[in-house]
Amino acid sequence: MLAIIGGTGLTRLSTLAVAHREVVRTPYGEPSAALIFGQLNGRDAVFLARHGHGHTIPPHRVNYRANLWALKERGATAVVAVASVGAIKDCAPGDLVVPHQLIDYTAGRAHTFFDGGDQQVIHVDFTHPYTPARAAIHSASASTSSSGSSRVMVPRTSAQLRAVAAITRANSSAPQTTLSGP
Repeated sequence: MLAIIGGTGLTRLSTLAVAHREVVRTPYGEPSAALIFGQLNGRDAVFLARHGHGHTIPPHRVNYRANLWALKERGATAVVAVASVGAIKDCAPGDLVVPHQLIDYTAGRAHTFFDGGDQQVIHVDFTHPYTPARAAIHSASASTSSSGSSRVMVPRTSAQLRAVAAITRANSSAPQTTLSGP
């Protein structure tokens, strides 16, 4: 089942034929919002508002572990996370940009489900943070741009991000990408 995580600008999915809503409890606390299950173009899908209903949770307070755990627990096998981002170069307002890589400048956010203790430590290869299916999405639309992406928690200047060849900047994708895993 496809999971869609909506960010700023996508707090509800109007094309989802809603079947039911479910509040999920997780070992990591509460997800940002109830999961909304339904059909999207005849296929099962689930939607989650990353910043909560009413857009009340800032990026540094989103419980990414609870969000991803809840989606997987309820049957999601793929995640598409939508985010509003700032363009550094080569993008115009309204462009659909599909990242292929990321640079993570965030700190203080949980990036793993494996915190030691009774759990075995797991190492995940992050060389290619996005799945090959991303290429299919890119190929399906002539209006998309492929990009490297920078995820920032504190303000960084465009000049600093251009120096590392970033194309966009956003606040949420690094934790979501690492927690989605292989």
